[in-house]
Amino acid sequence: TPAPWVTINCEIDLRPGGIFRTVMRSPEGQDITNVGCFLEIVANRKLIWTVALQPGYRPSDPTFDVPTFTAIIMMEPHGKGTKYTALAMHKDEKDRNAHDRMGFSDGWSKALDQLVAAAKTM
Repeated sequence: TPAPWVTINCEIDLRPGGIFRTVMRSPEGQDITNVGCFLEIVANRKLIWTVALQPGYRPSDPTFDVPTFTAIIMMEPHGKGTKYTALAMHKDEKDRNAHDRMGFSDGWSKALDQLVAAAKTM
């Protein structure tokens, strides 16, 4: 979760068909819940999940107010480090634009910067 937002609740069942659910809180106290389903997991290499489906590959609640997207995170050795590739595929242009207005791209980049900073302390 990109600061100054915080994750106040999280549930992860890291297997295909498993749940991911996070609740993020804004500095103003607004909570946003994201619920989705993992599609593919390759240890230390790839995570694919979507909010288009709920756990067990069930259709998402049509009243869910988060733009529909599928995320792909890929990691591969690169020199002395790791190449990280993130792709967000939206259902349509309307959802992509809505997500963009919510600050999705900037937030994802900020969260990655936070992850890199944390990794450097290990």
